[in-house]
Amino acid sequence: MKHVISRRGFLLSATAIVAVSSGPVEAAKALSAAEAHRQAQAGKIILIDIRTPGEWDETGSGSSAKRLDMRRDDFTAALDKLLGGDKSKPVALICARGVRSSRLSRALRDAGYTAIIDVPEGMMGSYAGPGWIERGLPLTKQ
Repeated sequence: MKHVISRRGFLLSATAIVAVSSGPVEAAKALSAAEAHRQAQAGKIILIDIRTPGEWDETGSGSSAKRLDMRRDDFTAALDKLLGGDKSKPVALICARGVRSSRLSRALRDAGYTAIIDVPEGMMGSYAGPGWIERGLPLTKQ
């Protein structure tokens, strides 16, 4: 007798196998631009604009964000200084459209930072939402 498994059954089985073999997987943490702004203003997170100086000059940064170019050779040292050496402080990363912030979020979690949050809609908007600028959130040109 031939055993047939549906696509749904296969996906559920594969998910169970991955969960059993690799242990629990932490869900990616994400915030909308508006929520990231609210939480940064309330002191609940540190919001970091990881874009380049040219991008900051072009659009400004969120008024509640600190600027830290992710291309810096000393990026993690500069981040550690901002966090006072505490890798458990909640940090939200924002870029233009969520691609760089997503990649950097994963890399920082792999490097031992335990409270990294992505802002996937970014400054310019993406699949995740309209973005900081389109939402009309406050900007600063430093």
